[in-house]
Amino acid sequence: MEDQRSHSRQMIGSLIAALAIVAIAVLVVTLKFGSTSTAELEAREEAAEQQQEAIEERIEAREEQQEN
Repeated sequence: MEDQRSHSRQMIGSLIAALAIVAIAVLVVTLKFGSTSTAELEAREEAAEQQQEAIEERIEAREEQQEN
């Protein structure tokens, strides 16, 4: 009976330790990378694509001006 209680305590202690490790890992990753949502990432990608397109359009416009 005492062995069973000891085993139960050990299991509960192990589960608590595992949960603490997971919580710390989530905290560290969140602090390092931020809690950026998918919508925010897509908005950043869209903005980067628009900037790239604007740059390409400016280059094309300059090339056309130089040809004329």
